[in-house]
Amino acid sequence: MADILQRDERIPDHLAGRRLDQAAAEMFPEFSRERLKSWIQQGELTLDGQTARPKDKINGGERLALDTQLAEETRWEPQAIPLSVVFEDDDVLVIDKPAGLVVHPAAGNPDGTLLNALLYHYPKLAGIPRAGIVHRLDKETTGLMMIARTLEAQTALVEQLQARTVSRQYDAVVVGAMTAGGTVDAPIGRHPKDRQRQAVNAAGKPAVTHYRVKERFRAHTHVRCRLETGRTHQIRVHMAHARYPLIGDPVYGGRLKLPAGAGDTLKTVLRDFPRQALHAHKLRFDHPVTGKPVECEAPLPDDLYLLLDALRDDDKAAS
Repeated sequence: MADILQRDERIPDHLAGRRLDQAAAEMFPEFSRERLKSWIQQGELTLDGQTARPKDKINGGERLALDTQLAEETRWEPQAIPLSVVFEDDDVLVIDKPAGLVVHPAAGNPDGTLLNALLYHYPKLAGIPRAGIVHRLDKETTGLMMIARTLEAQTALVEQLQARTVSRQYDAVVVGAMTAGGTVDAPIGRHPKDRQRQAVNAAGKPAVTHYRVKERFRAHTHVRCRLETGRTHQIRVHMAHARYPLIGDPVYGGRLKLPAGAGDTLKTVLRDFPRQALHAHKLRFDHPVTGKPVECEAPLPDDLYLLLDALRDDDKAAS
């Protein structure tokens, strides 16, 4: 049986001047833009109690009300893809995503995704938007993700993400020997020429990344990053902006740089590292029902362990 979904929220003032569908996408990020646009056109998503058009401009302060019936998603097939579950109860899951697993079906990745795996292991998630997924990791980024198992839990977790009360810490291995940690506070938006990329862009959305040195090597650094915001590719873009791109990043990392005097083992590891060296290590949020803190950690995957060992061995050989 389909679920009834009802939401009623005031549009924040900072969205003034935006299109209605754009504001709705920011306020209800758990739903696709196409679905929100459809609800607006069908009169199920209203502005101050009145039907409106997706392209209508908003002033800020209006009431955005959603009253719709959620049908089960039928276009996504359950698939027996293994999941590593770190935490589970009736309301929420936390999984440790492996490298190579796309989170959500899209053009070029119609199946074989985390969403397909969730539908197989937890069939009731078919009645929840995006099978309960409330945030994403890039395909090649490993680590922790939280999944809602009910509509109520999904709403609560999305609100926590919007309020920036979810703590997310990442391990990254970057090119360059940092002398100290710091903060990158720079807005992120679409690259002006390459729509597949993100970039630091004055017209983008606010984005803040804090980072500290965990271990320093001759020409690389293991850093711990903490997100205040959750923009697409945020750590990858911010670290590259700070001139410390992630090892193995095919989009923002630039040309491969081998340290002077590096041994054959390190050269091979750096050349063959298959992805951006990024892992969602720690996740902390308030339980969507009990309000009690939930804190999970995921150990570094094997490829990052091997990379760090090779960097340590290179340091020892150089000294």
